[in-house]
Amino acid sequence: MDGVIYNSMPYHAVAWQKAMAENGMRMSEEDAYRFEGMRGVETINVIAQEQMGRTLPQDEVERIYARKSSLFAEHPFPEKIPNTDMLMRELKRRRIEVVVVTGSGQRNVLNRICNDYKGLVSKRLMVTSFDVQHGKPQPDPYFMGMKKVHATPEECVVVENAPLGIKAGKAAGCFTIGINTGPLPDRMLTDAGADIVVHTMKEIIGLLPCE
Repeated sequence: MDGVIYNSMPYHAVAWQKAMAENGMRMSEEDAYRFEGMRGVETINVIAQEQMGRTLPQDEVERIYARKSSLFAEHPFPEKIPNTDMLMRELKRRRIEVVVVTGSGQRNVLNRICNDYKGLVSKRLMVTSFDVQHGKPQPDPYFMGMKKVHATPEECVVVENAPLGIKAGKAAGCFTIGINTGPLPDRMLTDAGADIVVHTMKEIIGLLPCE
C-alpha cells in the first residue's frame, strides 16, 4: 500500500521521526524506508533493541505507535501513485485478482482504499497488520494473501517498494517486482531479492504478456 498505491511514505517518515524522537530514539528518513512494510509495533521494538538494548513493554509500544499514527493523520491525505488505477483495471480485465498486502495499521488510509480504488480493491482481498502476527520480512502476510485467492506462489506476482517487502515476497516463493518510488538506491531492492526493479506503474503494464 504505502509507496506502491499511495505516495504516503514521505508523511510516514516525518511521523516516525517525530514520534521516536519524543521517546528518546532516533529514526532517519532512510530508516523509515528501510523498515517500511514491517508492522509498526515490530519496528518500534527493533529500534528500541538497537538503540536501547531492550524490548519495550507492550503498552509503551502501543502508545508510541498511536502517537505516530496521530502525527501521520495531521498530514494531507496522500495522493495515489500515478497509473496504479490503469494497471489494476488491466489486471481486472485479464481476470487477475488484486490483493493489497500491507504492514500498515493506519485505519484512516485503510478505510479509504476501497473508495479511492472503487471496483478494483475490496476489503475481502486485503491483508493488514491486524491480520498477521508476524509482518514483513516474514512471508506470513503474503501467505495470507494467497490463501484469500486460493493461489500458489507460482501463480502470484508481488509488487513492493521496500527491501523488507521484497524479502517477504521472495520468502513466500513469489516472483517479485521492486517499484522504487522512494530515495533508496535501486541496488537495495535488487540486493533484497527483487527479480526486476522499475520506477513507474507504466513500466509494469509494459511487462504484461501480449494476449
